[in-house]
Amino acid sequence: MTKNPPNKENDTVNSNAQSTNPLAASECFVCGPDNPNGLKLSFQLEGEYCTAAFTPDKFHCGYSGITHGGIIFSALDDVMANWLFLQGEPAVTAKCNLRYKAPLPTGVPTQLKSWCLKRKGRLAMMASEIRRQDTLEVIAECDATFMLSP
Repeated sequence: MTKNPPNKENDTVNSNAQSTNPLAASECFVCGPDNPNGLKLSFQLEGEYCTAAFTPDKFHCGYSGITHGGIIFSALDDVMANWLFLQGEPAVTAKCNLRYKAPLPTGVPTQLKSWCLKRKGRLAMMASEIRRQDTLEVIAECDATFMLSP
């Protein structure tokens, strides 16, 4: 599914939806600071990766005590979109392939990471993963194609 992430390290770039960019998503469910019901994740560029920390709350469950898969996908989708957005290239998801590998109990801190696999015209092929911070176990992986805004 996902290729191994690149190993190149560069300076860290930090930003979030509170950008002066008119395409900023201040009400985004995942990263919007103005969404009272959102996850409020903060994404950073670290070299060739976009990263964020995420600890699912008890209200993010499907089955009792297990994080809902839709919440996990939303976080994975946004970490890929923000890899592009933080570099000045807003984009939308065109298609994705998601694989869940383990359940994620609520309250367990995780790390999200994304990277670019390939660029072709207005398309960017991206990959992402979510791992538990305590065991580094991969919870889910996602490949997606994004359409860059014209």
